[in-house]
Amino acid sequence: MHIRVPRPRSLAGQLFGMQAVLIAVLVAGYALFTYVSDRSQAEDAAGRQATAVARAVADSPSVRAAIRTPDPTASLQPYALKVMHDARVDFVTIMNPEGIRWTHPDKNQIGRKFRGHTGPALKGDTFTETYTGTLGASVRAVTPIEDEDKQIIGLVSAGIKVDAISARVQDQLTALLGVAGGALALGAIGTYVINARLRRHTHGMNAAELSRMHDYHEAALHAVREGLLMLDGQYRVALINDGGQELLGVSGEVVGRSVADLGLPAPLTGALLASEPRVDEVYLTASRVLVVNTSPVSGGERRGTVVTLRDVTELQSLMGELDSERGFTQALRSQAHEAANRLHTVVSLIELGRSEEAVEFATAELELAQALTDQVVAAVSEPVLAALLLGKTAQANERGVELVVSEESGLDDGLLPQSLPARDLVTILGNLIDNAVDAAQGSLRARVTVAAYTEGSDLILRVSDTGAGVDPAHASQVFDRGFSTKPSGPGGRGLGLALVRQAVHRHEGTLAVAEAEGGGAEFEVRLPLREAVGSATVSAPASGPASGGDA
Repeated sequence: MHIRVPRPRSLAGQLFGMQAVLIAVLVAGYALFTYVSDRSQAEDAAGRQATAVARAVADSPSVRAAIRTPDPTASLQPYALKVMHDARVDFVTIMNPEGIRWTHPDKNQIGRKFRGHTGPALKGDTFTETYTGTLGASVRAVTPIEDEDKQIIGLVSAGIKVDAISARVQDQLTALLGVAGGALALGAIGTYVINARLRRHTHGMNAAELSRMHDYHEAALHAVREGLLMLDGQYRVALINDGGQELLGVSGEVVGRSVADLGLPAPLTGALLASEPRVDEVYLTASRVLVVNTSPVSGGERRGTVVTLRDVTELQSLMGELDSERGFTQALRSQAHEAANRLHTVVSLIELGRSEEAVEFATAELELAQALTDQVVAAVSEPVLAALLLGKTAQANERGVELVVSEESGLDDGLLPQSLPARDLVTILGNLIDNAVDAAQGSLRARVTVAAYTEGSDLILRVSDTGAGVDPAHASQVFDRGFSTKPSGPGGRGLGLALVRQAVHRHEGTLAVAEAEGGGAEFEVRLPLREAVGSATVSAPASGPASGGDA
């Protein structure tokens, strides 16, 4: 048997119920307090009114004169009834000191003893009390009537029935209940409006669901390796996970700080501060290559930005190596085609009976290829760099550019420390050569010259070309991501030299660009072969022609 367990009320519903009960209790308490207070005030007012009426009657000369007559009732009864009507009291009783009534609203009670206390009045005091007499419970005042010698010759009691006081309070209570009902209705409406908005913000979830979702979000936030960054409407960090802090290289208390104060590279900071969304854009930090996506959070107004960060440093390095392998493959394909042409030439010479010419042709081609290999290996015996230079030489030759290893080059195998991996050298030298070949292609006597040697405790890598050189106006920008003097291709341009600068900076080296001898650009990288303490710097030429290279 399936028993359906009722879902707990939402947080907004619980708050609405609590607020409604609270408002009802407050309004009811206020109404009760006001009722009791008003009744007490009404009784006090009735006592004061009765006292005033009794004193006025006791001080009347006509009353004192009527008391001295043989039949006081004949004069005092009409007078008492008139005072009752004019003063709006329920009774005015005039009696002798023994309490025998001379007047009463009920004529049958005249001549009978007064019901109530008279002791304080007989002592000359005026007092009030609530007492149940012949007319029912009433608030009454009793005061003495004194002659010219201050002798008490009679008593006066004036009063208002409790029922009349209750009727007065009842009218006030009706108005009070109306006001209380209105206040309760307004409070309920206000509470409903506030809680309806809260229900929208909490999506109708109860407190347990909100707490559980918060725990899930916290766990997911810190479990993902990708970086997650949330900015508020003023571009302050509202939330950042562990991956985001690691990828951005920030530490300490980050939440609440402005993006502009995090010390990030200017292009990356500009992307985070941009109002339009960014999709899979590549940016460089001091040691990483990041893919950045931003999406604004809006709900009628801009509330902030959600930023995701992916680390593609290793992927970018592998893509660079893949591009180099593709270049090598194309070069091998071209050389295989050329080798097939040469082989056909040799076979044709043999078929024509010109064996000596065939041997001479084949030997010359073999010596040329071997000479190139010997030259590169003799200059740079480090295997990874030697293979890179041989492949880049073939690539450059296919594009009509001569790649030359300078005579000053000399780099022995095993010289590089473990702190300087070959992958970073491929990134640095490969991108510099690609940039130089792009610049030199199409120029007169297109040539790229590469030098790799050690100087003291530093490794020197120098690449120069015969291209158009570097425009001084762009010298400070050639190493920025996205900068290029050439049209952007499908994959974008302007990342090569930025990766070079990042790798050089990572190894605490220096990177300089200057004008080459005879024109063109010359890039020089200096990397320490020991633990260095400096930081990467970039210097620019004082003058030079416009750049044709790809940054």
